[in-house]
Amino acid sequence: MAVSLTLNGSRVNLNVDSSVPLLWAIRESAGLTGTKFGCGIAQCGACTVHVDGRPVRSCLLPISAVAGKAVTTIEGVSGPAALAVRDAWEKLDVVQCGYCQSGQIMSAIALLNDKHDPSDAEIDAAMSGNICRCGTYVRIRAAIHEAARTRK
Repeated sequence: MAVSLTLNGSRVNLNVDSSVPLLWAIRESAGLTGTKFGCGIAQCGACTVHVDGRPVRSCLLPISAVAGKAVTTIEGVSGPAALAVRDAWEKLDVVQCGYCQSGQIMSAIALLNDKHDPSDAEIDAAMSGNICRCGTYVRIRAAIHEAARTRK
């Protein structure tokens, strides 16, 4: 079965079973491997992508749920918030092992698209579903504040 959607700005038809999780359709059918598999139960956030601009966990979401929608992965994210997050992540040397970072970055961009100057509590709430095994939470929060500051 072909599922039609907009993936990183381009209309695509992915020939997959409608029950296949979005994560596997993105990685295996579309060949975009920046979105990571972490836990498989939508608890760690490594698989976070944007669907119509909102962050979602792609490991459990069936591809049929995004038919006709716009899906953005780490490979296709762009705009002022994305640029500010990327620059802040590099400036503050956020990444340690890096495995969770595509999900962290996607969640941070979504937050900054909604809140131009988020508080610590708003950052914590937006990022709460993203687990970092290396414990870089302090650097992640600082980078989000830096990205917000540089966007002003």
